[in-house]
Amino acid sequence: MNIFAGFDKRPGELTRQQLEDCYYRVMNNPLDINMTRGLPSPAQLDLANSFLFLPGQSSFVSAHAVDWRNYGCLQGLPEVRKLVAEALLGLPADQIAVGENSSLALMHETLGYAFSHGLCTSPRPWGKEPLVKFLCPVPGYDRHFAMCEEFNIEMIPVPLLETGPDMDMIERLVASDPTIKGMWCVPKYSNPSGAVYCGETVARLARMPTAADDFVLFWDNAYAVHHLTDDEVQNQPIAQLCEEARHTDRYFIFASTSKIVLPGAGLAFIGSSTTNLTWWLNHRKCRTIGPDKVNQLRHLLFFRDDKGVSNHMKKHRSLLAPKFERLEVELSKGFNGVGQVSWTRPQGGYFVSLDLPQGCASRAVDLALRVGLALTQAGATHPKGLDPLDSNIRLAPTYLDLETLGVAAQVLVLCVLLSIAQQERTR
Repeated sequence: MNIFAGFDKRPGELTRQQLEDCYYRVMNNPLDINMTRGLPSPAQLDLANSFLFLPGQSSFVSAHAVDWRNYGCLQGLPEVRKLVAEALLGLPADQIAVGENSSLALMHETLGYAFSHGLCTSPRPWGKEPLVKFLCPVPGYDRHFAMCEEFNIEMIPVPLLETGPDMDMIERLVASDPTIKGMWCVPKYSNPSGAVYCGETVARLARMPTAADDFVLFWDNAYAVHHLTDDEVQNQPIAQLCEEARHTDRYFIFASTSKIVLPGAGLAFIGSSTTNLTWWLNHRKCRTIGPDKVNQLRHLLFFRDDKGVSNHMKKHRSLLAPKFERLEVELSKGFNGVGQVSWTRPQGGYFVSLDLPQGCASRAVDLALRVGLALTQAGATHPKGLDPLDSNIRLAPTYLDLETLGVAAQVLVLCVLLSIAQQERTR
């Protein structure tokens, strides 16, 4: 299907009237396509079908003689921590704890402990501070921002560059403001741009002086093994760099298997310094005797070892890479010759970040919704949903099949071009 059929010009060369004619033609045959979130596709979920039959009648006994059928093992089975230690968190297994299925829940839990008790390095609980601020690289992840709102944390947007967040701005802010207690980081295949923090950025984050003694990095390794190319980006050694800079307790690393096996049945992980992890486990023991060890064993039997994780992710890549390639083809054709429109070409992760001329994003999203294409709300990539330039849209190509994705991308192009044309008319 080609929604621009019948025109002898490239989409970017069509007049406003021609774009409107094309738009009303689509409106007469409305779509029902949802690209609002980065969901694994049914084919990806099928990769884990055998996961559903585990652990079966397994007689597994942990190396530490932990009975997986009973209470206990607050930190999680050692074998499972070892399975993911390097690939997902880049830490030794003894510096990792296993949670339930959601890494976001572990982030929320950690913030809760910080507010009720303070971190190990805190002079007092964050809840007794008059003001708590977090640095938020933008474009960024809306769930992180929502968590800040939940805890009444003031968010400070920081531009996200190709090499990571703007370090000159960050260093200036944290050195002078003791109310800045933390920073959100998606260091690898960042949501939504796919940006990868370079080595120098990570080193500067580890060593920079901060006015707050308890400044901490919330290091979200959500896409640690979600590669789209042969050039697999390695985890940055944030723990080692913090230790070398004598900021040993500056980080918490989070990861999960939600987009590796099944989102509702994954495992979440938290890792940090020995001191921080002990602090965290001491508080967690008040809310649970131990996480689901049946699911931990299921993971262990399914993957066997870290090579099993790597091989499984190659199957995901074979399904995902063609979708990012198809999106790239449609955007390149549709925006050929169009100024002030750009998008990212990620090496991994689940999203593409689309930047439009100032003031066009909300209108483009609204136009798309009217013809049945639901996109992530404009502004979602910024704190409180407010993009001051109204120019960024997060694209989530993962769930759709290739044919549907092609149609969605063409409609997206049409709505963006029409939004730009309508804005130019009002000037």
